[in-house]
Amino acid sequence: MSVPLGKQVFFTGVAASGGCALLYYLMQKTFSRASYYQLALEHLHSHPEALEALGTPLNVHYLRLTDKYNFVDIADAKLKIPVSGPKSEGYLYVTSSRDAPFKRWNLQEVFLELKDGQQIPLFKPSGENSNELKKE
Repeated sequence: MSVPLGKQVFFTGVAASGGCALLYYLMQKTFSRASYYQLALEHLHSHPEALEALGTPLNVHYLRLTDKYNFVDIADAKLKIPVSGPKSEGYLYVTSSRDAPFKRWNLQEVFLELKDGQQIPLFKPSGENSNELKKE
């Protein structure tokens, strides 16, 4: 039994769209489970000035995967995480690195940039030892 060409094209399009949506969801889930992502959000949630600027409750949105700032490889990670609250919105910028594959990620810098351009540093490494983080 042959299937009309129109139906084949339609079902192929539906299957391809579903596959792309699933891939997008899985990539977002992978980013949100990464330790550098989780650590940055912990610092955001524990920073009174940032919470005051955004308001609570905080909403963390999906990464824009097409944004050229977002970059992850085996040793470095840079993310621009969209966040918002009742008072304002902005981006949480995260820079992290690790010494070797499968080693622990070390946050290098995390800051919040609000839509009005105000930047709120959340922390930077203190001294020369990047494992000791200085909370701003």
